[in-house]
Amino acid sequence: MTPTKAFWRGYLDCAPFILIVVPYSMLFGVVARDAGLDVLQTMSMSVLVIAGASQFTALALLQDQAPVFIALLTALAVNLRMAMYSAALVPHVGHARFGTRALMAYLMVDQAFAVAVKTYEDRPEMTPDAKVAYYFGAMMLICPIWYGCTFLGAVMGQAIPDSWSLDFAVPVCFIALTAPLLRSLPHVVAALTSCAMAIAFGWVPWSLGIIFAALIAMAVGAQTELYLKRREARAA
Repeated sequence: MTPTKAFWRGYLDCAPFILIVVPYSMLFGVVARDAGLDVLQTMSMSVLVIAGASQFTALALLQDQAPVFIALLTALAVNLRMAMYSAALVPHVGHARFGTRALMAYLMVDQAFAVAVKTYEDRPEMTPDAKVAYYFGAMMLICPIWYGCTFLGAVMGQAIPDSWSLDFAVPVCFIALTAPLLRSLPHVVAALTSCAMAIAFGWVPWSLGIIFAALIAMAVGAQTELYLKRREARAA
């Protein structure tokens, strides 16, 4: 597969996520305006951060009068998944020049990562240049829509009726992203643990329970993987 073909393949493979990204980004624009941000502030946050989950988290905490430090810390914790995404992509695109990798890091979103990693694993014959091109193809569809629909939500938010229920896009988006990645028992155990711990720590103020749930889920998932490896070693 040539880099050009890989680029357009990535572009098309991310097309189904338009159904999620459009209402998701519009919802952020609406929520940001309701939280008191003007259009410029809303777009600045969306363009600079380009991470919907952490943006929603920061807004929710600021609306709850949480200290700015807590809002930033919690948003950072939510976005730590990007560090894991980066580590997973290094074997495939780590050869790229520093400037290219920096741009890829800025553009990284959940949808592009999920599509790219699955494709890289399913098509090991892809060349390094084709993998980079595929990644950018996936991003070139998602990012403009994210920016544009955030702007529409910020400008037209007050005119969108509540009956449209745009907030459905948030859970649907993460279910669509997470479900295909649950390929092993440690993945499933970590996911179930995170759900249980998020509910158990729901009483913690300023949504700090999310951080506790994530740390516990990662530890449980890692221990599950170590247990399976030790059991395989004993069986061998």
